[in-house]
Amino acid sequence: MRKEQKPKQAQMRARLAAAAARIMAEDGVDDFALAKRKAARQLGASDTHSLPTNEEVEAELRAYQSLYQGDEQRERIDELRRVALRVMRELDPFKPYLSGSVLKGTAGRYSDIDLQLFTDDLKALELLLLNRGVPYEISDARRFSGDEARSVAVLRLEWDGTPVNVVVHAAKDERTSLKGTLNGRAIERAGLAAVEALVQGIGETDAVE
Repeated sequence: MRKEQKPKQAQMRARLAAAAARIMAEDGVDDFALAKRKAARQLGASDTHSLPTNEEVEAELRAYQSLYQGDEQRERIDELRRVALRVMRELDPFKPYLSGSVLKGTAGRYSDIDLQLFTDDLKALELLLLNRGVPYEISDARRFSGDEARSVAVLRLEWDGTPVNVVVHAAKDERTSLKGTLNGRAIERAGLAAVEALVQGIGETDAVE
């Protein structure tokens, strides 16, 4: 009986990956888990064993963007990376790193820029933003280093009209691999020099995991 179900599960898995990728590309959803849940509801999939991995969805997302969004998506990526580079230069004292879809090259029409900072002086960061006239909202979140939870501040702001999410880690965590969830993969990130090279088209980023 199980052997008869496997092809159906594989087919549903592929359909869910494609549907989740389309949701991310067209609706501006950056959260893989949310996109998969929406796709499952759309397709009436109740079997959680059929859910695709983030890597499977990302592969479908790249294929969808290449096929349907082409030049538009590449131009959007280039612009977001240029904005990210300007922000990182301004925030250089706080050890900025680019992460997320803008780094990976999968950002779409409505994507935000995701940055990681490593500092023990959150007040100095807030003062810099205030002096520059950049309004922001601050909240708390949780990240993981191995199996150890970390409490982090998340600043949501707009930089020259572009939404930016800034996750502020402790300075000591700069050389550790950080994850968004306990069982998740390490968050890829690229420092200022790597992003400068990326914007200039010199080569791939030297991502830190």
